[in-house]
Amino acid sequence: MIPVEVGEPSFRRQHFHEESNDDSHRAELDVLDEVRERAQIVAEACKQRMSRRFNSNLKPRTFHEGDLVWRATGSTRRNSSEGKLSANWDGPFRIRHALHNGAYKLEELSGKIIPRTWNSTHLKTCYS
Repeated sequence: MIPVEVGEPSFRRQHFHEESNDDSHRAELDVLDEVRERAQIVAEACKQRMSRRFNSNLKPRTFHEGDLVWRATGSTRRNSSEGKLSANWDGPFRIRHALHNGAYKLEELSGKIIPRTWNSTHLKTCYS
């Protein structure tokens, strides 16, 4: 109750029945799981709609063996002496093997193999 309702008689205070209030609280607790499940279903549907809308504008990057690509330069591989003007992309590199799940094995143009795989989100086509 709010402080104004303590001194003044209000509709809520005059028509309050403790037994019916307890019964209504128990009924609300019984349907609480159903309300939570319904809210979870609505949230999942909203996430699916949002991801479908976002993914409709994406163009997947696919590369083939022998393509030349640039590799994203991570913050750990950047030259700290160059500061914010350091290069954002390394390369070019050649695609040595496509793993068909968006991951690629790279090699330098000299033929030296890059040890780990790279995801297509960290690569872009090199036009020479």
